[in-house]
Amino acid sequence: MPERRVTIGSRSGLHARPAALFVQAAAKSTASATLTRGDVTVDAASILAVMSLGAGQGDEVLLRTEGADADQALRELGELLESDLDTVSAP
Repeated sequence: MPERRVTIGSRSGLHARPAALFVQAAAKSTASATLTRGDVTVDAASILAVMSLGAGQGDEVLLRTEGADADQALRELGELLESDLDTVSAP
């Protein structure tokens, strides 16, 4: 199971719109993904779970992926988390 430590780049952290954009990307992936902050691990495809982490800009989370495209999902989802999702247009 590949994993990567990622620093949250969005100015508003993983709240509302940034969390929704991240969760949409995670749900589209064939790999499953989890996020861990502290001792709490959540399903990256659940908006409520991701928002419950309370991760703010500059916080570090552990991203783990599992499945056929786990490495690609790890790279893509990690890049999303590190970017400022507040400035990304919705698909």
